[in-house]
Amino acid sequence: MSVNTEHFTSANKATADFLLSAANTALGTAERITALNLDTARSVLEDSVSNTKTLMGAKDIQEAISIQATLAKPNIEKVVAYSNSVYEISTQTQQAFAQMIEVQLGDFQKSITGLLEKAGKSAPAGSESVVAAMQSVFSAANSAFGNMNTTAKQFADAAKANITAATSAAAKVATKKTAN
Repeated sequence: MSVNTEHFTSANKATADFLLSAANTALGTAERITALNLDTARSVLEDSVSNTKTLMGAKDIQEAISIQATLAKPNIEKVVAYSNSVYEISTQTQQAFAQMIEVQLGDFQKSITGLLEKAGKSAPAGSESVVAAMQSVFSAANSAFGNMNTTAKQFADAAKANITAATSAAAKVATKKTAN
């Protein structure tokens, strides 16, 4: 009976630790996004005032158009940099959660494996096929999880490559338009 109580206590502690870690990760992400947004808002405000002063100093419409075209490129670059920062924070958070879940599942797998081995050793005669079937189901579930995890990582890598390519292409198009 004490083994079950220890196992239950250990599982509760592991769950509490996992939840605390997940909450800290979520709060850390919120803090980083908030700081990024405040810094961006401050920068946008400062740039808007500066750009307005520069435009107001234009002597004629042609100079104003030229100034506005010159100011467009840095603004596009800032939008791209902001988007990349948000994507980076999101990716890092996703990776942190994935790592926490992998650790949690690894501990769960070890626990289940131990319980199945214990059940196999203490099972009554004739129940070996039931224990073997349970072990087979557990192995199949582990294999499916591994495949799913690999696919998710491949998908994340492909998404990152696509976002990088799209951002680069958008920046090039914007640069060409402001140059014209």
